[in-house]
Amino acid sequence: MTSITVTIAESLSPMPAKTFLIRHCGLSHTLWKRIKHSGTFRLNGQPVNAAQTLVHNGDRLSYHILRPCSVQPEALPLDIRFEDNWMIIVNKPAGQLVHPTTKESHGTLGNAVLFHYLQQGEAHAYHPVHRLDRATSGLILIAKEPQIQYQLSRNGIKRFQREYLALVTGCPDPPSGLIDAPIARDLPSIIKRKTDPDGKPARTHYRVEKSNGRCSLVHLTLETGRTHQIRVHMASIGHPLLGDTLYGCPSSCISRQALHACQLTLRHPITGKTIVVQAPMPSDMSRIVSDL
Repeated sequence: MTSITVTIAESLSPMPAKTFLIRHCGLSHTLWKRIKHSGTFRLNGQPVNAAQTLVHNGDRLSYHILRPCSVQPEALPLDIRFEDNWMIIVNKPAGQLVHPTTKESHGTLGNAVLFHYLQQGEAHAYHPVHRLDRATSGLILIAKEPQIQYQLSRNGIKRFQREYLALVTGCPDPPSGLIDAPIARDLPSIIKRKTDPDGKPARTHYRVEKSNGRCSLVHLTLETGRTHQIRVHMASIGHPLLGDTLYGCPSSCISRQALHACQLTLRHPITGKTIVVQAPMPSDMSRIVSDL
C-alpha cells in the first residue's frame, strides 16, 4: 500500500475531489473506481468522501493505493539509465521479456525492476508505459505510480519520443524519408503484422547513418507505436532487419533482429522538464557496424 498526498494549487477554483484527482493528478477512471471506496481519503487530515467533497486552494488531499501484483521480485542485472520518485528508465538486454507470462514467469524485466524497488525500500507495482519485443534491446520507460503511467500513455507516442538504431539488408533509397503505411494483423497469424490500407495509421522516419551497400545502419524515429512497426515498415520497402526471421531471413552475423531503442525523450509529467536518456548500442550490433 502506498500513501499519496497532493496539495491543491492556489490558482485552481474549488472543485469536487474526484474532478481534481482525475483532471490534475492524472488518475484514470479505472484507478478511481478501484480506490474510491477505500475509506482512506483525508482532506487536511480529516476523513472525507472524495466523490462529493469540494477541495479549495491550499488544501492537502491524501489517499492510499493498494498494490495487488503477481510479479515476483528476482535479483537480476538491471541497467538503470534514469530514476526518480515517479519513473525509472531501464536499458533492456536482447532476449529478455518485458513482462512475465503464464508460461514464463521468471527472468523478465518486471521481476528485476520489482527486486530493485524492494532493495530501495519502495512499494511500487510494475507499470511499463510501453513495450519492446523480446529480441529488441534498449530503453523501456516504467512508471512507479499508476497515475503516471496513465498520464504518459493516454496520448500514446505524443507523450514521449522513441528513437532506434537498426541494421537492415541493402541500402534504402532514398537514404532518408518517411514510411507512412497503415499496419494490420496478417491473419490468420496472431503475431505477424503487415502494411494494409485498412490498418491503423503508422509513420516511421528513417535515415541511413552508414552503409556498405549490402548492409546499412539506420536511425529511426516513431510517430506512432504499432506492434512490430519498424520491422514491418523496413521489410515493406525491401530492407528487412538483419536477423529478423519473421519479416526477413536468418543472418549469420546476428542471432536476433538487429534493433535497439537508443534514445527516449519525454516531458516529465510532474516537473515539466525535458528528459533525454540514451543507451549505447549493444556489442552484437556494434561489431557489425565496425565492419561497415
